Amino acid sequence: MKLLSQLRTSTFQLALLYMVVFATSVFLLLAFIYWRTAGFMTAQTDQTIEAEIAGLAEQYRGRGVNGLITIIRERVARDPNAKSIYLLTTDDFLKLAGNIEAWPEGSRSESGWINFTLNESVGWTGPERLARARIFEVQGGLRLLVGRDVDELTNLKRVIETAINWGMGITLALALLGGFLMSRSTTRRIEVINNTSRRIMNGHLSLRIPTRGTDDDFDQLAENLNQMLDRIVYLMEGIRHVSDSIAHDLRTPLTRLRNQLENTLITVNDDEAREHVGQAVAEADQLLATFNALLRIARLETRGNAADMKAVSLDELVSDACELYEALAEDKEQNFEQSLAKGVMIEGDRDLLFQMVSNLIDNAIKYTPEKGRIGIVVRLEGNEAIFEVQDSGIGIPDDEKDQVFQRFYRVGKSRSLPGNGLGLSLVSAVAEIHQGRIVLSDTYPGEESPGLTVTVRMPAFTAARKRIKATQAESGEAAGAETKTPAETSGH
Repeated sequence: MKLLSQLRTSTFQLALLYMVVFATSVFLLLAFIYWRTAGFMTAQTDQTIEAEIAGLAEQYRGRGVNGLITIIRERVARDPNAKSIYLLTTDDFLKLAGNIEAWPEGSRSESGWINFTLNESVGWTGPERLARARIFEVQGGLRLLVGRDVDELTNLKRVIETAINWGMGITLALALLGGFLMSRSTTRRIEVINNTSRRIMNGHLSLRIPTRGTDDDFDQLAENLNQMLDRIVYLMEGIRHVSDSIAHDLRTPLTRLRNQLENTLITVNDDEAREHVGQAVAEADQLLATFNALLRIARLETRGNAADMKAVSLDELVSDACELYEALAEDKEQNFEQSLAKGVMIEGDRDLLFQMVSNLIDNAIKYTPEKGRIGIVVRLEGNEAIFEVQDSGIGIPDDEKDQVFQRFYRVGKSRSLPGNGLGLSLVSAVAEIHQGRIVLSDTYPGEESPGLTVTVRMPAFTAARKRIKATQAESGEAAGAETKTPAETSGH
């Protein structure tokens, strides 16, 4: 699979395109060299034949037919390897001189050139060889064939062709290997950026993309991304600091105001006044709950993975939370179902996990109408411990499921119900500390009241320990790439 993903990269495809262009260039170059070399050797052979023909023609003009026969016989005698081919016959093909016995068969060009094989058909007694000759008629009705053994030339051409084919094969292989290695090197650098980006998106905002110090385009890209991250983290920290400061600074005067209102409630005798003061106390309690939730989320996000991690029985923890909220569900006549698998262990902070579980169960009861259904599930899937809350309430539209984890975000249908829009933000912060992920889906898809199913997937005890160790190891490896931000945090 890794090889297939490597082959799909744009760098490898670019290298493949370069390989095709390079191989085509090499092929054209080798083809030109072959054409020039083979043409030169063929021309050399033809020139040799033409020179012998010119010599024989001169002998014929000076010494006649007998002189021509004599010179052919002398040349045949001086050439025991029969590199030169001669045949002189009468017009009825009766042999007068030469080292072959009969006219060869083969296609003859208009200029008289012929390529043929020296074999038994022409009276050749040696091994078969290739030859090239020129045929023309001599005055007096004679026919003359003058040629050369081109077997070595043909073999040389084959050697050159074989060398070109092997050269092309080696060129393609080396180009492919070079393209693979080049794309692999580039992919590694891109993968470093991707891995670091994924870890940053998972909450490790203090990480930065490492550079090599070469000041190449990848280093420039990494530096720009790091500067962008610095700016984003700075702005996020500014907003978070303002909200946390407001929550912290206003909590004390609100607490005093609430206490004063409560004291006033005790001293007031008028029923109408007591009702108004009681409403003011309730509103103050709601404000205090909002500010406390903000501060808890801020502490969790700042705390990061430094939570007190111990082995926790998830099914027992959820059972305790269900026991706490079961009476509240009975008041609304809700069907409160539990399916808790035994022995589901995770590694985490029990208090934080109890808070997360309680928030989700409380939300389900709050947003599910009377006589509705609520299902609590704990199960083990492979190396993951699953905690799931199902309800038959108003649900969350698909286009808002990714936004409900933002602070103060409330679904339009739930704005009339009590709440501050911080419950799921707190749940998300706790899940992130425990290396978990949250999935929202409809309980009854397609119905008018689809309900909501909140699934929290966390590593089981052994898997959690391995994942935490791997995270710690990655953090150590990336220590050199980390950049301190205005306030280091691993939260969103």
